[in-house]
This record gives sequence, C-alpha cells and structure tokens, in this order.
Amino acid sequence: MVRSSSTGCGGRVTISTLVDTNIFIDVLGNGPFMLHSTRVLRQSTADGPIILSAIVWSELSLWSDEADEIDRRIAWMRPARQDFPFEAAYPAGRAHRLYRQRGGRRERTLPDFLIGAHAMVAGHRLLTRDASRYRAYFPDLHIICPETHP
Repeated sequence: MVRSSSTGCGGRVTISTLVDTNIFIDVLGNGPFMLHSTRVLRQSTADGPIILSAIVWSELSLWSDEADEIDRRIAWMRPARQDFPFEAAYPAGRAHRLYRQRGGRRERTLPDFLIGAHAMVAGHRLLTRDASRYRAYFPDLHIICPETHP
C-alpha cells in the first residue's frame, strides 16, 4: 500500500494522492473546472503517486461506456489502482451514519464516505472539489481542493 509520507529516490519525500471522482470528471470533460483540476492534478503527480480507488473507478463508469477510453485519457497520471481497504469500511459506515443523524439527504450516498475513509486509512491525501463534504466527517484527512490550492 502506498503511504502519504514515503521516501523516494534520492531521499525525496513523496506524497500519495487519492483522486475523487469529480476531479477525474473535470479532467475528462470540458467544464468550468477542467483547467484548475488539471493543474492541481499535475502538481499532485509531481508530489508522488496518484491513487485510483476501486470506488472512484466504479463511479467513472457513468462517464464512458468504454473502460479503455478512460484508461487512455488518464494514462498520463500513471494512477496506481487500489482496492478498498477492509479497515476503511467501519469508519466509512460510521461517517455515513453520522451524516444521516445530522439530517443528511439521500442524494449524498455511501460512496463519498467510502472514498474519504479509504484515503484516511491508507494514509493518502484526497484531491477533491467537495472539501466540506469530507472535512465534516474526516477532520484529520489532508484535503487538496480549490480553496487550499487556488
């Protein structure tokens, strides 16, 4: 498992970044966030490994009918595919439960909590456009977002 603070070649510290679905969609599309998300993602690739969660990969299936197309379009990032760690399941469920107790609506589904818990448990930082979503339930998670990287 890639950790967020490993030492790479020459003693350089590398930082792994799990990328949220919305960032991939920005980069794959042509919307208003495409340039910003691409810039921050390029910086993240320079910092260390990009992590593609199995959960994010499943959400990206809505973007294209062809997995090969997505693979080709994100190949420049060299994403490391990572299965969901079992240790993240319980904190994800607890965060989802807290969300529902606080009056959370059904539009916000369990995958968001699975992604946040995966990043937290695996020691990755999270690149997302929905920082408040994750901060409220994973306060110790290192988050990269438009507010912190304008």
